[in-house]
Parts: sequence; structure tokens; C-alpha cells
Amino acid sequence: MNKYELIYIIDTAVEEAARGELIEKFNGIIAANGGEVVKVEEWGKRRLAYAINYKTEGYYVYVAFNGSAELPKELSRNLGINENVIRSQIVRLLEKKSSVKPRPVRVAPVAEEAPAAAEAAAETAAE
Repeated sequence: MNKYELIYIIDTAVEEAARGELIEKFNGIIAANGGEVVKVEEWGKRRLAYAINYKTEGYYVYVAFNGSAELPKELSRNLGINENVIRSQIVRLLEKKSSVKPRPVRVAPVAEEAPAAAEAAAETAAE
């Protein structure tokens, strides 16, 4: 299963009860198509960066879910059909693979060995 993130913007003219039903509908579509909803965050009413269909505010919803490769296509289709959804975006999350080997740790010489080596060098020089 792949990991995905979905953000969609609902029109602010939709009432709170209908908005809750709409969010549950999209979560139900994910579950019905073999997906698993991991997290749902309602970010609330926010100002849009630019006007979309003469609307300057929207209600943002974030959903993290797992599913097969066909699930985002079906979900995107349903989001596009619904007239209360202003915009939506689905992104697949890539798993970070670490192929870098850790560097070996350098061990510093023990402090007791250094004076002993200096004494040995002094003795050889004196002879």
C-alpha cells in the first residue's frame, strides 16, 4: 500500500452539518476502495491565495491515507464531480531510503600512551 496526502477546499457557503457529511463521504470512498484513513485534520476557514470562482475564502481539510495505486484516481474523480469542493490535491509520499553507509568512528590515542612515547624518544636521543 502507498501512502498519500489529500488536501481539499470546501466552499464556505456549505453549512457545518453538510460539511461534516461531505468529509465523511470522502473518508467512506477511501475505505470502500480498500484504503485506510490514517489522519483527518480540519484546518478550518482560511483566506485563499487568489480568488477561485469569485470566492476568497475556503474551508481546508487535510487527510492522510494508505491505499492502492487506483484509489487516488477514483478519489480525484469524486472530488472533481462535487460542486462544493473548490480545489483538491492528492500527493503520494515517497519513503526515504538511506543508501549512505555510516562513517567509521576515529578513535583518539589514549592520553597515557603519549607521555610514554615521549619518554622513550627522550631516552633514545640521550644515548
